Amino acid sequence: YGSVDESTNYYCSWRYHVLSTFNMKDWNIHRDVFSSKGENDQVPYNDKLLFAPDAMVKDGRYYLYYCQPSREQAEGVAVSNSPAGPFEYVQPINTGGYEEIDPGIFIDDDGQAYYLWGQFTLKMAKLMPDMITVDTTTIRDNILTEEEHFFHEGAYMTKRNGTYYLVFADISRATAPTCLGYATSDKPMGPYTYRGVIVDNDNSDPSVWNNHGSIAEFNKQWYVFYHRSTHNSRMMRKPCVEPISFREDGSIPEVEMTSQGAGPPLEATKKIEAERACLLFGNARIQLTSPENEEIGAINHEDRIGYKYIMFDNDIKTVRARVKASEKPSKIVFSHHMPWQNPFVTIDVPAATNANEWIEVEADLAYPISGTYALWVKFYGDSEMELAVDWFVFE
Repeated sequence: YGSVDESTNYYCSWRYHVLSTFNMKDWNIHRDVFSSKGENDQVPYNDKLLFAPDAMVKDGRYYLYYCQPSREQAEGVAVSNSPAGPFEYVQPINTGGYEEIDPGIFIDDDGQAYYLWGQFTLKMAKLMPDMITVDTTTIRDNILTEEEHFFHEGAYMTKRNGTYYLVFADISRATAPTCLGYATSDKPMGPYTYRGVIVDNDNSDPSVWNNHGSIAEFNKQWYVFYHRSTHNSRMMRKPCVEPISFREDGSIPEVEMTSQGAGPPLEATKKIEAERACLLFGNARIQLTSPENEEIGAINHEDRIGYKYIMFDNDIKTVRARVKASEKPSKIVFSHHMPWQNPFVTIDVPAATNANEWIEVEADLAYPISGTYALWVKFYGDSEMELAVDWFVFE
């Protein structure tokens, strides 16, 4: 459950989609399950954007908690008989005058539900059994703070082995909330102790900004769900997932962003879409080539991109790529060593004959490569170089 980003000029949109999976590899999109204007408008009192939601199930009913950029009635709830909606508006939520964003919902083992929300300081309160009404007498502020916990926004709450976990946008690095951090307590309302970073999306995009997400167990494996910035914009983000583990003391080792996510390493001999890159350094960014396709474009001299992880075998002889060339010749260098040492293949890209023409280029490997590696790609050209890559494949 998340917001739907549609523009580089404003956050989010006026609708929600739901993503679902049976195996963590194949995903379905259930579109337009709730809207605040236009078709299926379910918010009768305004037409404002829909920011980050959360959802919870109780007694066979699914509750969608939404929020909007508003000073009045910023948050509300909708219900459905299906986790994939459609959801029907019920009412705004009375948050006792703390009209802020990013609701989170948690039901404890005793059946008590808790409502979380807020920016810079986290608010929390008990919900009545109807899952709609906040018990305003229980509202507490400063459950998490920016000063003590690096809390920015987007709190998510869960429980494991008697320990309460709060996961949130963490501003401890890069002077931006690029991390998902977490804090723990033995009581739902704290006090909470900051425990560190779970995943950091820095270097996912030239304009990287925030990170929202959660942790959850599925089929006996825990995962962190998060997002990366994309399209050189704070306002465009894409959902991602990585497996996580727990130490004996309940702490979570930090995991890295990967291209494979919850799946196995990518196979070098199957076409790899360029936008699967998990690390971007320089001017390069993911952007649209068409409504149904993305590229890595605006690539300048000495820009670098990374893929984690790719499985190679000794039978590979060549690499082939679809590129949009620059006005002058350029090079694409592939390496499985950091920092881009001892490259195993270099593609010479001829100068473009037409400004927007896509061509296929290829080159032989300099030496055999076998095993699973991070793949690092670096680009070389003149000072005015601007290259784009659609895909590549090893053959």
